[in-house]
Amino acid sequence: MLNYETLKKVLFKLDPENAHHFAVLGLRALPYIPFLNDYMIKKNYINDAKLSQELFGVTFSNPVGLGAGFDKNATMIKGMMALGFGYTEIGTMTPRPQAGNPKPRLFRHVDEKSIQNAMGFNNQGAYAVVKNLKKVYPFTIPVGANVGKNKATPAEHTLSDYKTLINKFKDISDYLVINISSPNTPNLRDLQNEKFISELFIMAKELTDKPILLKIAPDMEAKVAIDLCTSAINNGAAGIIATNTTIDYSLVSNPKEIGGISGAVLADKSYELFKEIARELYGKTILISVGGISDAKEAYRRLKAGASLVQSLSGLIFEGPSMVKNINEGILELMKKDGYNNISEVIGADLKNND
Repeated sequence: MLNYETLKKVLFKLDPENAHHFAVLGLRALPYIPFLNDYMIKKNYINDAKLSQELFGVTFSNPVGLGAGFDKNATMIKGMMALGFGYTEIGTMTPRPQAGNPKPRLFRHVDEKSIQNAMGFNNQGAYAVVKNLKKVYPFTIPVGANVGKNKATPAEHTLSDYKTLINKFKDISDYLVINISSPNTPNLRDLQNEKFISELFIMAKELTDKPILLKIAPDMEAKVAIDLCTSAINNGAAGIIATNTTIDYSLVSNPKEIGGISGAVLADKSYELFKEIARELYGKTILISVGGISDAKEAYRRLKAGASLVQSLSGLIFEGPSMVKNINEGILELMKKDGYNNISEVIGADLKNND
């Protein structure tokens, strides 16, 4: 098998978006190469009862999922087990097809193992993604659908966009995620206010009983974030995903002045906000942590802080296809060291110890 460090040298010579397209082609083709697909599943997919959980009425065989933004059009779901993921989140999808922002719009910060993206919800639109998703759903691992408004949709029609998307995806996903935290759609983050969140989730609960989560940005005061999340939960949200990318450009040495930053430099910022939210909401809802997670130590830190699940995205670019296996094996080792027999004992352990 080709060593990923060797392959990475080749990929990193390509424009980041072209390298992404190369990865897309590979993951779409993988299920049609059974011997390779089976080999990678056997090598990377950790199926240990100690890591298994029942959430949202479905089984998550391990807690590490692919975050939204990689599989925007639901074309790579069949390849996710080969990378070891316990679940995957597609999107962000918008009602109508959207080309996204002008190129270049994806940048690497190689030394800092981070990515800066200003993609702008580029996707084929709900109609096309639904067609793709229906070909594979239900799938062996849970599939979440991350949805957002079209850039051209005026503010007064935003709820209509989300209504359309919820209706489209509620029966062909295991959970839905409301994305109002991307920095790449003008004024989208302005929707992170209690009035809109209340209206949104009240509407959503009238449409479906499917679990719907709220994804928030890392660039807000903890109290504001907690109040926002609390409002979402009180109005029917089934969980919180924290956090999206950051616009704190001081985290990297040579930032672009557009887009959001993900990857290793986001880890502490994302963790600190997540920890504050978990102090208030752990035990009251399902919490998912994302942002700078690419190894077992960081994933374990989030689980102990109160996350039932974690997600990774940029880490895959730098660590390669063995990343998820290494995280899950590392979590099992840390559990053994700490005397935990099941992941349920790990989740929120820091908070339980403080009681």
